[in-house]
Amino acid sequence: MILTSSIYTTLDLSAERGEKQLAVLIDPDKFLESEAECFLSGLPGDTTHIFVGGSTVAPDKTQKSVRAIKLFSDLPVVLFPGDHTQITEQADALLFLSLISGRNPEYLIEQQVKSVEKLRNSTLEIIPTGYILIDGGNQCAVHRISQTLPIPQNQVDLIINTALAGQFSGKKLIYLEAGSGAQIAVSEEIISAVKDAINIPLIVGGGIRTQQRLMKSYDAGADMVVIGTAFEQYGLSI
Repeated sequence: MILTSSIYTTLDLSAERGEKQLAVLIDPDKFLESEAECFLSGLPGDTTHIFVGGSTVAPDKTQKSVRAIKLFSDLPVVLFPGDHTQITEQADALLFLSLISGRNPEYLIEQQVKSVEKLRNSTLEIIPTGYILIDGGNQCAVHRISQTLPIPQNQVDLIINTALAGQFSGKKLIYLEAGSGAQIAVSEEIISAVKDAINIPLIVGGGIRTQQRLMKSYDAGADMVVIGTAFEQYGLSI
């Protein structure tokens, strides 16, 4: 079992150097394997990673999606799973997520325990990640599925303390998530405050639909920004 290796090391070094990373998130339930080549050819030119996962995904759909992606892209494919059933050896790495903003044990530790049998002898690079759900102005899928409340954006100190608790408990990444379809992205104030407090890479996602919003997230301190299909809808690129 690998805790940190090439993908994490590269991300960490890039963060130290101030080199920004861009991940495109693919939801397997909305991805057509037959159109993989066309889809991937349209990714923003500076995309550095492909994330694959969703809150709910049909059985075997993640594996099929990752296999199709790997046929047409050399970018690192990182699993961003909603639950343990979305783990596949076809990928390069796994964000081993713990929803540290919530208090539902199912997503703090139980899903992680359920994944161990798949991961015990896995060749996947496993990256412990503290996942923090931030209020994006609507009820996102993570909120609905996990039955946990997002942290309001005005509770900056709580967000900082949650991120530090994640770092102190051994997480290698902190992921601030406003949720899929968020009306409000994570604010620059929050990104900056968390970045100043932690010394591990910071990922930000949710509600980033414009070039301006993307650059504001980078300028505030995000080491990696995650976008969904915004690049298709808005011509987003960096």
